[in-house]
Amino acid sequence: MAQTTKYVIKYKLNDERRFEFAQLQTGTEEEARAVLQAMHGQTGDVISDIKVSKAL
Repeated sequence: MAQTTKYVIKYKLNDERRFEFAQLQTGTEEEARAVLQAMHGQTGDVISDIKVSKAL
């Protein structure tokens, strides 16, 4: 099993600031975007301004 680290993903959903915690392997923006798209589904919501950092 791959090692994961807890990250906080700060982002905007339809221009509304939000954040989520997620276990990610690398913490890249691409990995975070995939997690957010899985969470929000195919709803047509706009996900932007993604910033990933290690959770404290």
